[in-house]
Amino acid sequence: MKATTTCFVKAGTDCVDPSKGCFGGYARIKTKVTELRAQYPDHLWLNAGDEFQGTLFYSFYGGEKIAETINDLKFDAMTLGNHEWDGGDEKLGLFLKNLTFPVVSCNVKSEYTDLKSTIKNYHIFEEHGLAVIGATTPTTPTISHVGELTTFLDPVEEVQKAIWEIRNTTDIKRIVALTHIGYDIDQQLAAQTEGLSLIIGGHSHTLLGDMEGAQGKYPTIVDDLAGNEVFIVTSWRWGENLGSISVTFDEDGKALAYQGAPIHMDNTTKLEPDLQAKVTAWRGPFEDFANEIIGTTENTLDQTACQSGDCLLGQVMADAAFEYLYNLTTDTPEDQRPSFALINAGGVRATIDAGNITRGQVITSFPFGNAVTKLTYSGEDLLQILEGCVSRVNQFNNQKLSSWFQISHNLNVKYNPSNPPGFMLMDAKISGQRIDLEKEYVIVTVDFVATGGDNILPKSSDFVVLDTLDEVLVDYIKAKTPLTNALEKRVVKVGKCTDKAQKVFSA
Repeated sequence: MKATTTCFVKAGTDCVDPSKGCFGGYARIKTKVTELRAQYPDHLWLNAGDEFQGTLFYSFYGGEKIAETINDLKFDAMTLGNHEWDGGDEKLGLFLKNLTFPVVSCNVKSEYTDLKSTIKNYHIFEEHGLAVIGATTPTTPTISHVGELTTFLDPVEEVQKAIWEIRNTTDIKRIVALTHIGYDIDQQLAAQTEGLSLIIGGHSHTLLGDMEGAQGKYPTIVDDLAGNEVFIVTSWRWGENLGSISVTFDEDGKALAYQGAPIHMDNTTKLEPDLQAKVTAWRGPFEDFANEIIGTTENTLDQTACQSGDCLLGQVMADAAFEYLYNLTTDTPEDQRPSFALINAGGVRATIDAGNITRGQVITSFPFGNAVTKLTYSGEDLLQILEGCVSRVNQFNNQKLSSWFQISHNLNVKYNPSNPPGFMLMDAKISGQRIDLEKEYVIVTVDFVATGGDNILPKSSDFVVLDTLDEVLVDYIKAKTPLTNALEKRVVKVGKCTDKAQKVFSA
């Protein structure tokens, strides 16, 4: 599972007012897990990764309190998610050294001492006659901060190698994969390997079950290469659901039957008092800082649509980043000042409700510490970048993007999603003007994207890091309050290309 230290509201932000409806939080989950352990003595309690990020607890304490919390919950094993690398390999190594249970990921290979010594391909639970193999999304280097001494191999190939090693060197026949690769890849893993009986997955925040909005059955059943059934489960996001499944195996380790469903972690489950007391105490050092009201907004700054199209919080952040750098360059010739801002939607993490805006909300929405920077591109390269953004395939390396994008008010893009990748961009204008193929343009982005993050831009190391996104947004809100920003149509789907749009590429 993937959960947060504290409870949260539906938008994903920290829950400080229970009357709004609170979900998840490890104190609540501990209560339920204690009940389940008593009910099912022959159990395993597994964690599918992404413990880092999500609330001010990580922003303020790093991995320290997370390690203390998940040790308290006595997980039996954990795999690693991409967010575990958000602070880099060395900080991850310190976190892993403080854990009291095994960490597994068979496709992560690292020469960093602390990672090499703590991450194992699999763990065998002799008392259960069962092995748990871990796997982490190989896209991690493009969406987090992975060092040069760590590599990610193909999870399907590495899981199969681990299965054969277990089968050939032990008497274990019951084998489970604990993954952070996403629901679609979990299904591929099941279909393209032989020997797994159960996959417990994370990463894609997929809701499975019979409830409204579910994207598949719990479990989803896929036949492996030998025609045997593999059960796949995943429990959505942020600890709002606790995954629970009981599996019956035959003597050959094949899954025969199952019982279970996701358990919704709402206010009907009480908070475990000892752990909740710790969480409350940990708030103290940052409570006043986080609760500072920096301004107000008339409209809810929505994050939920950011990965599929225009979203208001993404637009506000892009506008703030553009205005920040534009104001810094007042003494610069106009053709050397920024033309627009482009940020990755994956960096926009949580909605800010209408009303007062606190500093804590801003940090929760932009928790990664990414900093504003600028890059210069020719008009020709800029069109290729925008083509990659709308087609989700980088036109310079022909690899897929791992995030949608958000842009400032002075860029407008039209695209036709019915066209093949490489031919979707129909029109792009900066401040109402067509892009000149020969002209150079300065764009505002963040350091993560500039270094190749999410594969949006060609990878660069020649840039200067400026202020962090959260501080830039805080200053923007203070200057503009009350915010009246409303959602604009900046990236627009269109049908057949017009002659005028065609000329964009023939100039």
